[in-house]
Formats: sequence, structure tokens, C-alpha cells
Amino acid sequence: MEEDKEETKTTDVVEDAWKIAPPPFKPGDMKHSLVEESSFATLFPKYREQYLKQCWPLVQKKMEEFGIVAELDLIEGSMMVKTTTKTWDPTMILKARDLIKLLSRSVPFEQAVRVMEDENGCDIIKIGSMVRNKEKFVKRRQRLIGPKGCTLKSIELLTGCYVLVQGNTVSALGPYRGLIEVRKVVEDTMRNIHPIYNIKAMMIKRELKKDPKLANESWDRFLPKFSGKNVSKPKPKKKKQKKPYTPFPPAQPESKVDQQLRTGEYFLKKDEIRENWMRKKKEKQAEAEKKRQEKREESFVAPEESASSSSKAHSNSSDVDVEALKRKVKLANKKRKKFDV
Repeated sequence: MEEDKEETKTTDVVEDAWKIAPPPFKPGDMKHSLVEESSFATLFPKYREQYLKQCWPLVQKKMEEFGIVAELDLIEGSMMVKTTTKTWDPTMILKARDLIKLLSRSVPFEQAVRVMEDENGCDIIKIGSMVRNKEKFVKRRQRLIGPKGCTLKSIELLTGCYVLVQGNTVSALGPYRGLIEVRKVVEDTMRNIHPIYNIKAMMIKRELKKDPKLANESWDRFLPKFSGKNVSKPKPKKKKQKKPYTPFPPAQPESKVDQQLRTGEYFLKKDEIRENWMRKKKEKQAEAEKKRQEKREESFVAPEESASSSSKAHSNSSDVDVEALKRKVKLANKKRKKFDV
């Protein structure tokens, strides 16, 4: 009867097995110690040295909880983690490897330490080799960050991951499902697909998950469709004019010795060559000085007055109507006499 009960237990179908959380791995669950020592090392850039020196005691303290040794070599510029006989969880050495990788890629310790949790993982995406043209690479990387980091922040909120764009890599840290979405967004952006399309798709999926009626239906009709377009226009090719065909090859250019023989400079002495060179140089300087002087004197030359302007002035002064002036004076005198009376 006991055997039948055991068989029924093992053969029962479990619904939603993925939602069942496995029991946590605790110290003492591993009965035997590790047979061999495992170690991982990674290099870090020079500018991270000061920060790593400050936060390294915290890294060592965190590693001691799992029985792992962490070493910082400032001379070689490397970080190393390795297991010991006190290590009670063998998978934690892989998490420690991810931690030092994130620290070398400028991720702060407060965020990088989250990778030690079972629910979280990390993904370092190499984007340097995805685009050949450097200008296009910089534009697309900036497009991923967005104005004042808005695009990057929206990706973090939708995926639940911490994302950092640094140099030729994008470091992502968070739940495994979110890491898949982050990688897709980054790769599509570097393939010239704007991240806003993927952000819209993620927002629509989040709303569709809430509706139980659409659980078993295809969501393709709701999601935005996009395709990469090459907008760059081809440059017009310059047509080369064909030279008239001649069966004879072009004349061989004169060598320096031939030129000197033709001018007679070849037979001169070194002092004479130097004197000729200095004389030519002084002549060029004198010509340049003369041109500069002429240009300066141009501003002091008075402009020529045109004959038309002077004739107009004379005509205005001569064409005065004397009779009209006399009438105006008479009227003024009459008005004055009236006021006097």
C-alpha cells in the first residue's frame, strides 16, 4: 500500500509548475566540500581603480557570506574570485564572476551586488562591432540613451532591469525575462530600428496580459509593425572625361638632376646655389610687401565726386521762384497791419 501511495505522488500532474518557487539553498544542504578550486579573473580599466579600492572591503564582506575569496591586484589591474573549502553553494562562484564583470564595466557596487540574488542575472551586450561607421554608431548609441536619459529610464521601468551604456558595451542587470527584452531592444537599436517601437510593444503586452480573454490568442494584430529603412541617398557618380586615344605612351617626367642641368644649376657651387635661393626669396618678400603697402594705402585715397551731384546742387540753388517769394512777403505784411490796428 505504501508503494502505491509513492507511485501516485510521483505520477500526479502539477499545474503551473513554473510558478512554484524552489526551496532556498541554505548552508549545510551540500553534504561534501568542493573537490577542486574554481577561479575567475577579469581586468578593469585604469579609471576604475580609485572606486574599486574604496568599495573592495564591501565586495569581500559579501563574498565571505558564501565562502568565496575575492582578490584585487592593482599592479596587474585585475580582480579575481575563487572558491574555498568553506564554499557551501557551488553556483555562487558564477554569480561572483558576474559581479566583478559588472564592476569592471562601471556599474556601481550598490547595483552590481543584486546579481548575487537567485532571481537576478546579468548580460553584457557588446555593441562595438554591430555598426562599422563610427558616426552612425555614436548616433544610435545616443538614441538608446535618449534625451536626458528618458529612453533608457523607460526601458528600465518596463523590464525591471538596471541598464548602463558604457563605451562599446551595454550592461544589464535584473530578472532573466527582462534581460531578454533588454537585449532585443539594444540589438534592434543598433540595427537602425528606433527603441520607441519596442517600448510601445512592451507597454501593449503589459496591458494585454491583464485581459484573461486574450491569454490564448495571438497578439500580432495589436503590436506595432516596423521595418528598417535605408534613408541614405546614393551619391551621384562623377563622370570622368575620356582623353583622346594615342598609341604613344606619355613623356617621362624630368628628374631633379635633369631640371638642374636644363637651368644650369647643376654646375654651380653650394654657395652660389644658396645665394640664388636667398635672392629669389628676397624678391618674393619684396613683392609681397609691395602688395601689402598698396592695400593699406587704398583706405587713404579720397573717393572721386561725381559731376551729377555737383550739378544738382547748382540747379537747386539757381531754380528759386522769386515772384512766389514776393507774394508771400506781401501777404505777411498785410496780416501784420491788420493785427496792429
